[in-house]
Amino acid sequence: MDPGSPLRAVRGAFALMRIFVTGASGFVGGAATQKLVSLGHDVRAMSRSGGSDAKIKALGAAPVRCDLETIAPEHVGDAEIVLHCAAYVEAWGPRDAWYKGNVLGTRNVLAASTNARRFIHIGTEAAIVHGQHIVDADETYPLAPNSPFPYCATKAQAEQFVRDARGIETIVLRPRFIWGPGDTTLLPIIETMAKSGGWMWVAGGRARTSTTHIDNLVHAIALALKEGRSREAYFILDDGERTMKEMISGMAAAKGFTLPDRSVPAWLADAIGAAGEAVWRTFNLKGAPPLTRHAAMVMGRDCVLNGSKARRELGYAPQVGVEEGLRRLTQA
Repeated sequence: MDPGSPLRAVRGAFALMRIFVTGASGFVGGAATQKLVSLGHDVRAMSRSGGSDAKIKALGAAPVRCDLETIAPEHVGDAEIVLHCAAYVEAWGPRDAWYKGNVLGTRNVLAASTNARRFIHIGTEAAIVHGQHIVDADETYPLAPNSPFPYCATKAQAEQFVRDARGIETIVLRPRFIWGPGDTTLLPIIETMAKSGGWMWVAGGRARTSTTHIDNLVHAIALALKEGRSREAYFILDDGERTMKEMISGMAAAKGFTLPDRSVPAWLADAIGAAGEAVWRTFNLKGAPPLTRHAAMVMGRDCVLNGSKARRELGYAPQVGVEEGLRRLTQA
């Protein structure tokens, strides 16, 4: 058998592409890069350091030394697709950190994508959040560019900029509560708080939420290379909904630790978050407050979304169910 025939078979199944990725050393970007490389695509990725170079090479992609401030058309090169995963997602930081990372960073990457035909932006349901309960919202739900939460506001502003762009196809994918093997933010924070005795539920963990397993998001990214309508947003979700307590307790159990039942009312969590932020800002304290306004809000509000548009227009369907995802997390 001709040793080149398997590759030709792959090429016959779909067109291989040149893809430029931002955020490839992070949770979402790394998983997406690994998947796209496995499909045979030529993947290059933004790299800010030698450490990032090593991570990107280990994924099978080629590092390109630049960052969200310095990126230029020569860095993106002849990539047909730009996958923008990089974002400032920290719970705390300088006042302008979210704007610089999420709004200006997105604008810079889009401006550098002069030769690309499609720009895939990893957005978030946070773009529609200003502190309210959300139930069965679809993509017609209005953005919240003036949200009191900097992460939400700047993700809304960045998404609007992407969707208003002309001369290039743009697709926005909006996951909610991304979880799964390789998570470098949510689960480690939960485990650290549990071990330190600092974990408390908000409103008993009763808030209901949609979720997005990392493999399901990566599947949607692969579909969005060709599918989907330009300047449209798509919620990418697992099947069903769960309470915060069901979901987070399941993740904790999968990693071998338990969470206490201690809880505070949502109104008190909101007050603690606001007071903590005020103290940290006033006295310029190091580190982050024990609870931020955004974290209190996320834990205490329902956020249930309608993902039918992605099924219709992208051909998306979850590849990993929540129960299966929890089993895989046990083995990770």
